[in-house]
Amino acid sequence: MAARFNAAATRRALREICARAGLDDSGAILVKRTVNAVYRLPRAGAVVRITGSAAMAHRAPKVVRVARWLADRDVPAVRLMPGVRAPVEAGGHIATVWVDATPRGRPVPGPAPDAADLAGLLRTLHGLGFGLGFGLGSPPSPPSPPPPLPRWDPLDDVRRRLSDAEILPLADRRFLERRAERIGTALRSVHYALPTTVIHGDAHLGNLIRASDHRVLLCDFDATCLGPAEWDLVPVAVGRLRFGHDPRVHHALCAEYGFDVTAWDGFAVLRAVRELKLVTSVLPVLASSASVAAQFRTRLDSLRRGDDTARWTLYH
Repeated sequence: MAARFNAAATRRALREICARAGLDDSGAILVKRTVNAVYRLPRAGAVVRITGSAAMAHRAPKVVRVARWLADRDVPAVRLMPGVRAPVEAGGHIATVWVDATPRGRPVPGPAPDAADLAGLLRTLHGLGFGLGFGLGSPPSPPSPPPPLPRWDPLDDVRRRLSDAEILPLADRRFLERRAERIGTALRSVHYALPTTVIHGDAHLGNLIRASDHRVLLCDFDATCLGPAEWDLVPVAVGRLRFGHDPRVHHALCAEYGFDVTAWDGFAVLRAVRELKLVTSVLPVLASSASVAAQFRTRLDSLRRGDDTARWTLYH
């Protein structure tokens, strides 16, 4: 099957999107290309994020609603580019355009975002949800109504990506489908300790940006929804277990947020959910990157062996 999201295809998509949005794409810099393609536009002071799978394009309007709501609430987060249509559709692709928080793409002096930054942003975000009646507590009434958000369904994107896989042998597909079914059954028996609220959905240090004004900003709202607050504490815990991340990051997050998700009896099920999502996230772009395909195979094989200690590396 021909690759749909390789370097040439994403650069063509960027050109069409920028033409539609009235942005100068000359000198565009590729920041990353895995499940999405992210380009920095130095002449426009913008960052363009192109969705890599048609099966996931439905999330773009939700991302826009969330970004506008966070801006209205003055939450430290990346901002949509003013005066640009959101989202932008062109050439069969859908994208969102953001203000570049780090002009010229240069590192901002100072420490990288850490667990304390993540905990603070999560407490802010979760607190907004509590105040809107999705959880506990009764802060002052919000100045704007909550955005329409889906209820947490962590296996929905797994199923959608399976339906849009670029290349996937039948045996692998059947294995992943059966695993999703078993995990879905296990999820129904989980009892949550924390309230339901607005959750980020993919909360880890990689989704924090230190801006040129030195503030730490939250980004990537693809998975934002109404769900259990525990879910936002799972990525860092799984990062320690699967990617060998410094355990001090997890411990600091627990201390700053006030809850250790690994000590909660539902963690094993949510870990299984997170790992399945980490394996299947690249299914629509498997033919587009040899390095992504190789790491996918490593992850999938470890699930097949039931090896909970196998180390994974980041997709790139």
